[in-house]
Amino acid sequence: MKRDLDDLMTARNLDAILVQGKVLGNPPLIYLLNGVHMTSAIVIKKRDAIPTLLVGPMEREMAAQVGYPMLITSRYEYSALLEQHQGDHLAASVDYYRAIFADLDVSGRLGCYGYLDQGYAYALLSALDGAIPDIEVVGELEDDLIRTARATKDPDEVARIRAVGQKTVSVVKQTLAFLQSHPVASDETLRKANDQTLTVGDVHRQIADLIAQASLEDPEGFIFATGRDAGIPHSRGKLGAPLRLGEPIVFDIFPREVGGGYFFDLTRTFCLGYAPPSVARLHRDVVDCLEMLKAEMRSGAEARRYQQMACALLHERGHPTLEEDPGTQVGYVHSIGHGIGLDIHEAPRFRNDPGNRVVLTPGHLFAVEPGLYYPEKAMGCRVEDVLWIAEDGEVHDLTTLPYDLVVPMGQDGGGAAQ
Repeated sequence: MKRDLDDLMTARNLDAILVQGKVLGNPPLIYLLNGVHMTSAIVIKKRDAIPTLLVGPMEREMAAQVGYPMLITSRYEYSALLEQHQGDHLAASVDYYRAIFADLDVSGRLGCYGYLDQGYAYALLSALDGAIPDIEVVGELEDDLIRTARATKDPDEVARIRAVGQKTVSVVKQTLAFLQSHPVASDETLRKANDQTLTVGDVHRQIADLIAQASLEDPEGFIFATGRDAGIPHSRGKLGAPLRLGEPIVFDIFPREVGGGYFFDLTRTFCLGYAPPSVARLHRDVVDCLEMLKAEMRSGAEARRYQQMACALLHERGHPTLEEDPGTQVGYVHSIGHGIGLDIHEAPRFRNDPGNRVVLTPGHLFAVEPGLYYPEKAMGCRVEDVLWIAEDGEVHDLTTLPYDLVVPMGQDGGGAAQ
């Protein structure tokens, strides 16, 4: 959480942090801007001090909503510095940051975060490290300071994610109602009003419209895949494939707040009209696995333990898993879950590897998504809920949608979504 930043800086021996870049698509910067939308910004925070926000004059009104002390970047006259250095952008940038650091009395170990072009970031940070004796630029890899802080959510973040979840559930229900509104031909395919076959592409367009109508955005896309494609975990579905009774449909939807905000993640597997016994068994095994994991979730437990538990249960049910064969492409082929926030995949991680020392703690918010995949048998199944561990250690399920496999279809395709 943001309240942990100073403790994390102390633990990592950081005297200050620099977070910068364009705002859209830059979760570390979005995180520190408290949800205020801007084009670009620089945030500098010294340990045990309130952050300072630097923005261009055009965005000063929006920047004031963030609540930090603010500096307008025009005071540093970058154009004059560029002229002084005869068009050398790197030399001008070094003097630009030198002046900012002097004004804010920034020195010591400086952690640097935010999404920038790799070449630009390397050139700038290397130059700053070499040209300003009082600054030591510090880079971090996985589990950097901002990612670690973001791994636990405060009540405001949870409320925002919960609200996205409620809208996401509504999109799924409306999608099912859309499917149920179509008549079924004698060959068990769904038909449109012009008697043409309803296709996966038609449903994709409907889902995209529903996401937009819910005032959400869909930067990562979604999965609506049928039959064999449902047996390939990240297949988005072949757009020309027909919708047919009895075929498994994996519907994985992960929209976010408009403007680059918080994500939700929800997966259900459906069959229209009826479910063949093989698909029903697959679905039962996956739901049993999810419910077992939810019942065993505890603050203080190692995250990798739940991957081990999922593999054990699904192996016992007769499915190949990563535990027995890390290279398997059928059965259970992926990790059991992942954190959710300003990125669709973030900490905590649940991989069962020696480097994963994550222990679940209050504030963690994550998806749990067991799945089984058999593309050559034209079937797959994944079911996913989002869980949050509250401050008192209680585990809450933020997903309000049942696991029903069969979507009832009336004789003429009519009927309400269940």
